[in-house]
Amino acid sequence: MNTGNAAIDDPAGKGPVGQFKDFFRLHWTRGDAGRETPEWVWHFAYRTWLVALLFKVLGSSWDESWHFKFLRDDLAPPHLINTVGTGIAVVLVAIHTFTGMAATKRSQRLLQWGLIVFLVAAPLDVINHRVNGLDLTAWSPSHAMLYFGTALMIAGLIDGWYTAGPGGKSRPWVLGALWLFFFENMLFPNGQQEYGVLEVRSCLPDGVLTIDSCYAERTLLEFAAEQIGRPVDLVAIEHFALPIPSWVYPMWGVGMAALVLAVAAKTIGTRWAATAIAGAYVAYRALIWPLLTVADFPPSTVPFYLVFVGLAIDAVRRLNLGHTLEAVAGAAAVTALGHAALFVQDELIAAPPIAWWSAPITFVLVAALWWLGKPVSTWFSKRQPAAAPTA
Repeated sequence: MNTGNAAIDDPAGKGPVGQFKDFFRLHWTRGDAGRETPEWVWHFAYRTWLVALLFKVLGSSWDESWHFKFLRDDLAPPHLINTVGTGIAVVLVAIHTFTGMAATKRSQRLLQWGLIVFLVAAPLDVINHRVNGLDLTAWSPSHAMLYFGTALMIAGLIDGWYTAGPGGKSRPWVLGALWLFFFENMLFPNGQQEYGVLEVRSCLPDGVLTIDSCYAERTLLEFAAEQIGRPVDLVAIEHFALPIPSWVYPMWGVGMAALVLAVAAKTIGTRWAATAIAGAYVAYRALIWPLLTVADFPPSTVPFYLVFVGLAIDAVRRLNLGHTLEAVAGAAAVTALGHAALFVQDELIAAPPIAWWSAPITFVLVAALWWLGKPVSTWFSKRQPAAAPTA
């Protein structure tokens, strides 16, 4: 037997181009979701998905900063970077749908619906801007559809890998990367306040309003002020930069972040998984801060407090409490530690406006949703069996 030739013909040992060619040569046939999938195909498909999501994150990070400086531009470079990721996603969903490989029936449906929602939301967002003019808030309905579509696609990927993907050392790493992208997508709307608070500060050197010192170009500030019928004054600038109620930021940043991290830690199954995901996200935000500044784009305040939300999740999980007690203790730890870290960050660095009275509401909501996680997980686990990956 010529083992050398066998090794050469093994797609698992080839690079991306070789695997791409081998996939279409060996597996480009119609099939139902849950079809038996070689392990190398799983890895090839999910590596490509991670590249697509990376383009999405890089484009969206720059996009938010871009719109705190310039008037909207459909062909802005950040949009083009995002479009690359979207294009890869479209191709991948088509491949999953046609071949049925590297997907379960449920994960395939999530991918399909997520892509549909995203592709419907994109032109709606353009129309929204055409009709309503400047719409910088990250919390608009058309933007929410974009986040929701992306969330559905990433949820499909997580479900596919978790329920039917290959085992081995790569399993928790891929899950961790997917949850990191899901976490970033979920937190993206909070960037409105994180960029906005520094935008307002840039206009107030030494506490005095100085329009020329603002990060945003004057044409953008004039356009935003004209929309509400005001001159370019502090009221107009705050309406442009910080239009979101102050209770939204802590409830979303602490409450929703905690719930996502709790589920992520449960599925990944390794110690300190929640802290690792939150830490990786904060590290990314800290890395792009100087890059944006050097490139003369507006920076945001970095949500360092999220690391402590992750720590609270992991600490409670290690106590091995009963379900109800874990939900209450987890909500209490997350609420206390998350808000304390937010307070310290606000005092030492910068944080968006915070409605501290929202903390008890966050505690109740997190406890209730954490408790609901078990029955929801039980329902979710009633999935159709998928073929195991083959070597």
